[in-house]
Amino acid sequence: MQNKITKLFGIEYPLIQAGMIWNSGWRLASAVSNAGGLGLLGAGSMYPEVLREHILKCQAATDKPFGVNVPMLYPNIEEIIQLIIELDVKIVFTSAGNPKTHTQRLKEHGIIVVHVVSSVKFALKAQEAGVDAVVAEGFEAGGHNGRDETTTFTLIPMVKEAIAIPLIAAGGIATGRGMLAAMILGADAVQVGSRFVTSEESSAHRAFKDLVVSAKEGDTLLTLKELAPVRLLKNKFFDDVMELYTKNPSKEELIELLGRARAKKGMFEGDLVEGELEIGQIAGLIHDIKPAAAIVEEIIAEFESLNGKKIY
Repeated sequence: MQNKITKLFGIEYPLIQAGMIWNSGWRLASAVSNAGGLGLLGAGSMYPEVLREHILKCQAATDKPFGVNVPMLYPNIEEIIQLIIELDVKIVFTSAGNPKTHTQRLKEHGIIVVHVVSSVKFALKAQEAGVDAVVAEGFEAGGHNGRDETTTFTLIPMVKEAIAIPLIAAGGIATGRGMLAAMILGADAVQVGSRFVTSEESSAHRAFKDLVVSAKEGDTLLTLKELAPVRLLKNKFFDDVMELYTKNPSKEELIELLGRARAKKGMFEGDLVEGELEIGQIAGLIHDIKPAAAIVEEIIAEFESLNGKKIY
């Protein structure tokens, strides 16, 4: 399965595990990398000293390539970037910010840089900034999303048409069939998030994993667009947000309701009532919790069984 992405990263399969906050620690990243994909640590929920620990443990747990996802709005971004350089991390996925800010510095240290985008406009800006590839993420995805609400099915071929660098598709992909569809639309690889939330190695709380497995179509919705659009599972906190919207709230009132550490409370600590529960629409197709290696094997096996065959 050698192509632009597998050659770029030195991996077996064009399958990347998304670096998700409160879900993507060293156990998950190393397991995916050992299975032939590319595992990513989610630095967005890690203080620098915690990230250091996860990088070192990941390096000890795998001799395969792995990377770090870095939201550039992170308050300790300078410390994080320096830490990545110091510990000789080879791959960085950046998101939530201007790719020009750190791309050149990272590349000067021999680091492969990929930027996550939600539109053709931002894909072109990332290419101009010198990144090695982009992840184009449709609004089906869990967590924070683009404001334009462009779906993966629409976004991937438009970005493919506009850029010359490798393209990774994300948003609503959890199966080999979905992987094949994304690559037919023009992607060179896929990034999978929600499916790996329900892996045994995910650092998410078991109660959150069980809720994801039980989720059905329509159980998620994009909200809080005035702050940063985020796709959430419906629970009491979500209902409180919807109730506040009936009163035409100010941005400050939304911030006050959100408070601090809601995502940690929900996904990491397992508070399914008051926590912020970020997951993609594809949760309705996720029916079990299994080892990350088995998830990789399942996706690739289905992809290979359908690739080149009539699937209708």
